[in-house]
Amino acid sequence: MSGLGAVPAWAYATCTILGMAVVTVLSRGCFLWPKREVRMPAALQRALQVAPLAAIVAVLAPEIFMAHGEIVGTWRDARLAAALAATLWYAWRPGVLGTLLAGLAVYLPLRLGLGW
Repeated sequence: MSGLGAVPAWAYATCTILGMAVVTVLSRGCFLWPKREVRMPAALQRALQVAPLAAIVAVLAPEIFMAHGEIVGTWRDARLAAALAATLWYAWRPGVLGTLLAGLAVYLPLRLGLGW
């Protein structure tokens, strides 16, 4: 039992999961249920194309540029150097694996070897 009354905690979790499932089905179904193609404005199509990139940046930018809730105050941070190396690699040869390996090749020696 939780402190929210006589309703057990698992009931709140179950209602939350079911509610999220309903919202997901409804929001995605809007594009699947119509008999004819849904026309979207070009601006909306473009926004939906860049949405995954925006989500990745929103998650990774604070991890790279912040430490303990504050902006990194020194250039001697292995995350900054690794992000720069990964960005340069991607600019040279686009691809996920090479970018990941380039970032790790810079991050690990700086973090583990020099203690940055």
